Amino acid sequence: MTSENGNIVSMVVSSPVATRTILIVDDDPSVTETFERMLRLEGYDVVTALSAEAGLRQAERAHPHAIILDLRMPLVDGLQFLRTLRAKTDLSNMPVAIVTGDYFLDDSISRELHGLGAEVRFKPLWLEDLLALARHLLKS
Repeated sequence: MTSENGNIVSMVVSSPVATRTILIVDDDPSVTETFERMLRLEGYDVVTALSAEAGLRQAERAHPHAIILDLRMPLVDGLQFLRTLRAKTDLSNMPVAIVTGDYFLDDSISRELHGLGAEVRFKPLWLEDLLALARHLLKS
């Protein structure tokens, strides 16, 4: 690029998260859209899915660097999504966070989520919380 006076001007845009992809799986479109918008503003690439089935297809297709997943979804819930994901060799080590509005999780569910290597966070997630979660997942 050249300036008005003819000097060559170099512009370097660098973002440490620009090449990091996060998959958001939630059956509530307002949640997926909000999380997507907030993460994109921070430079992340974001892929979304409105069901666990679609989320598994997106995970296989996009191979995201991390997944933020709703626990309570119809048909296939977040726990079953996580079990299926962990059974897939190429996706088994992917960092996952379960996000839920259920503040009182059954102990057996909580133990299984942790045993499957998922972080658990509670809704609502504010911008700072979501960004901290994304950074945490991506450094894992």
